[in-house]
Amino acid sequence: MESKKFILQEKDIPTAWYNIVADMKTKPLPPLNPKTKEPLKAEDLYPLFAKGLVEQELNQTDAWIEIPEEVRDMYKLWRPTPLVRAYGLEKALDTPAHIYFKNESVSPVGSHKLNSSIPQAYYCKKEGVTNVTTETGAGQWGCAMALAAKHFGLELAVYMVKVSYNQKPYRRSIMQTFGAEVIASPSMSTRAGRDIITAHPNYQGSLGTAISEAVELAMQTPNCKYVLGSVLNHVMLHQTVIGLEAEKQMEMAGEYPDVLIACFGGGSNFSGIAFPFLRHKINEGRQIRVVAAEPASCPKLTRGQFQYDFGDESGYTPLLPMFTLGHNFAPANIHAGGLRYHGAGSIVSQLKKDGLMEAVDIQQLETFKAAVLFAQAEGIVPAPESSHAIAAAIREAEQAKLEGKPRTILFNLSGHGLIDMAAYDQYLAGDLTNYEVTDAEVARNLAELEKIIK
Repeated sequence: MESKKFILQEKDIPTAWYNIVADMKTKPLPPLNPKTKEPLKAEDLYPLFAKGLVEQELNQTDAWIEIPEEVRDMYKLWRPTPLVRAYGLEKALDTPAHIYFKNESVSPVGSHKLNSSIPQAYYCKKEGVTNVTTETGAGQWGCAMALAAKHFGLELAVYMVKVSYNQKPYRRSIMQTFGAEVIASPSMSTRAGRDIITAHPNYQGSLGTAISEAVELAMQTPNCKYVLGSVLNHVMLHQTVIGLEAEKQMEMAGEYPDVLIACFGGGSNFSGIAFPFLRHKINEGRQIRVVAAEPASCPKLTRGQFQYDFGDESGYTPLLPMFTLGHNFAPANIHAGGLRYHGAGSIVSQLKKDGLMEAVDIQQLETFKAAVLFAQAEGIVPAPESSHAIAAAIREAEQAKLEGKPRTILFNLSGHGLIDMAAYDQYLAGDLTNYEVTDAEVARNLAELEKIIK
């Protein structure tokens, strides 16, 4: 088992986030007010989000947005994160490819999600907010938000997708340890949850459902705002500290990636590592393939349709231009709970539409096979979400071997799997299965969407 780490110093933590929209030749279409179907104004979002975050969400002109000093001070708890040359994995695959991974699993909560939870809590606190609500799929965002909320003295309610609430009890425990209230979604505590349970009593939940519940609670609670871990532009912005560090570390290694890979749910960790490198492609014509790896059971980028859709199941959120399977899509209960989301963020959707990135979908069993190989070769047990990126990187490395040509591969290890061992138990016992969405299911969901949004 070999590896080589490229370590930056505290002074190398980025001082500004990178806003790719400022450099995009084709800007994303505007979000729409769901009632008027007119482009959203900042004041439309103020009831739901802190004003500082709304400004970031709608900013299309400033390529660099300064990171507040208090946020950078908290980043110092674990940033900069290591870049690792995966010699062990290269050897196991007998590939001429050079494989690197950015290790975001070293954060206090074990994933990249703290990069955005801290600034979101900061801007809420700065505005005088006392309560926040959010959703979480696998629980990694919920853990990150629970820690950030406690640091800034905010009360937090987390709606956790019911299947993950039961599959991953220790992530729930972490949130509760940090002082958050955790509710299995769908729940009876909101109208959205009650409606869904009434219609589908055994429904195990989705991120779309949990978002509906969190938004509803935020709108009904005094001095409360909603925060979220993916999809929207300001979340992608905060995550770019990943790629900005990785740029410097690849320079230290004397290489530049031919292909860059990250798993994809709503787009937070993918955007975080990809956007800084994509600016070289947009501004300098640099040749780099950027690949989003999503589950075959929730293939919004590979088989979805680009159009306006709601970010949640009940239609509370603005209408977003996105690649989507339809906001009523009910994904299979795979263990990569953070990737079970029906749509992609508007920036990523526009980048894919413009051919600046690509996507692959991967079956659950292939991701766990890749995860076990990676664990044995590199000594890190990856989260089921991150295992999609590992599987895609392995495909690239095997293709390099087949062609007899070297290539440099960089992927984002967005989280560890030490609280996902029940999933590994099932895989090792042969009890996990693949799930594939049929063309008929995709078509049916999108046909319903067409009736709602003309």
